[in-house]
Amino acid sequence: MGGVSSEPVVEMHGVDVVRGQSHLLRGIDWTVLSDQRWVVLGPNGAGKTTLLQLAGAHLHPTRGEVALLGETLGAVDVFELRPRIGLTSAALAQRLQGGERAGDVVLSAGYAVVGRGRERYDVDDLTRAAALMHQWGVTPMAHRPFGTLSEGERKRVQIARALMPDPELLLLDEPGAGLDLGGREDLVSRLTDLARSPSAPAQVLVTHHVEEIPPGYTHALLLRDGGVVAAGPLEQVVGQEALSETFGLALSVQRSQGRWTARRAA
Repeated sequence: MGGVSSEPVVEMHGVDVVRGQSHLLRGIDWTVLSDQRWVVLGPNGAGKTTLLQLAGAHLHPTRGEVALLGETLGAVDVFELRPRIGLTSAALAQRLQGGERAGDVVLSAGYAVVGRGRERYDVDDLTRAAALMHQWGVTPMAHRPFGTLSEGERKRVQIARALMPDPELLLLDEPGAGLDLGGREDLVSRLTDLARSPSAPAQVLVTHHVEEIPPGYTHALLLRDGGVVAAGPLEQVVGQEALSETFGLALSVQRSQGRWTARRAA
């Protein structure tokens, strides 16, 4: 990664999102380049999901400018833009039918629909879906109803679905939420492989936990109360001072073999 042809895929300038009397985001300046992998960290209510809704073209800013893949929100048909952006989130997962076969959950993303209807899929679609299901370890579940899968299996099916349209930007909203230790470690390992692939899209992963940062991620954005605490290269941003300010608690932060841990400072 780090080639000279890297281009902005997300650009936010002076972005506010206001709902009633609440500022969900305030004064956000943020740029994601095509060869970068960002983690967004912050406590509940920090604005992480709102930020991802902007980056996924599912929300417009109250003030400021958002450009995605070279197109400015408000001056582009979002229905043409969204298929170029892969997204996994709890809200999307709730729209997936429990009775839908896992293989069809992945395949139907090629038409940007939820649930397989009368769409016709060619050999290339079927081949890509099969390759993604293999990559994410869910091939044996292809014919099983989505609702019968474990939480970890469902998360991996959703990521395979998000990658199905070959997006230029991948947004992952708390993919590790609800996973047990084994499920989380399996997911982090697969996300590490994806992060290190030079052919993979730009990535933004939202989490509460530094333990879920995959090796291969390059940058971090720390949010608190809708504002940016710090942003930049991972090693410079994920430190005791900035993380303690972000979570409002004195923290001790360590890194070992490419993985981070944080504990309350003694």
